[in-house]
Amino acid sequence: MRIEDCFYLGKIVKKYSFKGELLAKLDTDQPDLYDDLDAVFIKLGRDFLPFFIEKSSLHKSDLLRLKFEDVDTEEDADQLLKCELYLPLAALPKLEGNKFYYHEIIDFTVEDASFGIVGKIAGVNDTTSQPLFEIDRDGIEILIPINDDIIKKVDRDAKTIHIEAPEGLIDLYL
Repeated sequence: MRIEDCFYLGKIVKKYSFKGELLAKLDTDQPDLYDDLDAVFIKLGRDFLPFFIEKSSLHKSDLLRLKFEDVDTEEDADQLLKCELYLPLAALPKLEGNKFYYHEIIDFTVEDASFGIVGKIAGVNDTTSQPLFEIDRDGIEILIPINDDIIKKVDRDAKTIHIEAPEGLIDLYL
């Protein structure tokens, strides 16, 4: 398994007990989907290794309490602190309608109701308070907020996202 074939699930943030248990902060709105995992991949330095889970449970809403096989002491657990957790892309729940994963929409065409074809999605900037589509229009970057009011339809078959951008927003970039 390669890291490119996986999605980021979260990060191990602290030890939970002297028996090697750990707490991971999950990067998801639905942590309960991941409370019964058999295994995860952990990025350990340069290595990308599978770790099998003996038991897991949710702890204080968005933390996942994990007990890995062969991690039985505090010293074993120390080696995994601050490591990132990954799962195969196939483990992602299927989204429908206008919901999507950011990695899924790369290279989708964005079409505005007034403007027409805006360009192709080159990436998503989620480091701001409002995530943004990074759209490439012949070498010009256009940023459009990812917002339920703006997104009208996600057409996975045609690889197109139909939007209604606020008046003048697209013109600011051109």
